[in-house]
Amino acid sequence: MRPLIRTTRRPEVLADRGQFAGLMRLPGGLRDPVLVASADGVGTKLKVAQLAGRHEGIGVDLVAMNVNDVLVYGAEPLFFLDYLAVGRLQARLMSELLRGIARGCRESGCTLLGGETAEMPGAYRRGDYDVAGFCVGVVERARLIDGRSVRAGDSVVGLASAGVHANGFSLVRRAFTAAQLRRLARRLLVPTRIYVRPVLGALRSVRLLALAHVTGGGLARRLPSLVAQRPGLQVRVTPGSWPVPEIFRTIQRAGRISDEEMERTFNMGIGMALVCRAPQAARLIRLLQRAGVPAWIIGTIERQASRI
Repeated sequence: MRPLIRTTRRPEVLADRGQFAGLMRLPGGLRDPVLVASADGVGTKLKVAQLAGRHEGIGVDLVAMNVNDVLVYGAEPLFFLDYLAVGRLQARLMSELLRGIARGCRESGCTLLGGETAEMPGAYRRGDYDVAGFCVGVVERARLIDGRSVRAGDSVVGLASAGVHANGFSLVRRAFTAAQLRRLARRLLVPTRIYVRPVLGALRSVRLLALAHVTGGGLARRLPSLVAQRPGLQVRVTPGSWPVPEIFRTIQRAGRISDEEMERTFNMGIGMALVCRAPQAARLIRLLQRAGVPAWIIGTIERQASRI
């Protein structure tokens, strides 16, 4: 596995001292660096992966869920660590997961600095496992994106998801039988899109005011976080302003799920949302699309109606 891990190495990584911790310098040229940290897992998407015997995408998901959370502050991910708990070590499982983790680290430009594998036969049945990830990034304090500059009239730009990502799988598993899950596994297990390089690239040309990674709670919960630092403002979403991937309609029909519950659970095709000044929205969309991420203006920031 060492050659695979070395493919993620950044120049700031220091030589391994043979202990159970990794060493890394901060990148040079930072005047007032702020560290941004995240920890997350992939939830019950694991159960579908175990059912289908497909694990590499789970490794990508694990990295994506963390680096995208760090990104919402405008931070560049520096390093990632993983934790894997299994009943008994399995070479194929370990190999697939690590390939996915390394792939996610390369896509996001962060180093796989270390991790832990715990073999616990008394806690996990054969074939079962759980994973968690941990990421640390850095951003100049003066460039920290905290949502405080959002104002009425700003545009909300939605970035396309790759599919279901890694949230809502308890509902997915209720909607389908085991046989149906196996048939749909390829579509359901598409890894979470990693937005790091496209968004950091766009930041060089466009001022971003707030970001939201659409995860647990779906659109209904995550989009309001764009104005969490600005009482009196709200996000007004424009219905039909982006194409909803067919996989969500398939889930909705199979589970007989209401539109409201779908939006409370899934990203519905929007994996991340960005706020910028309205005149810059078209330029932002062009930059993202050149980087391979479809994007649309999906709403605006408005003042809340006063209560009488």
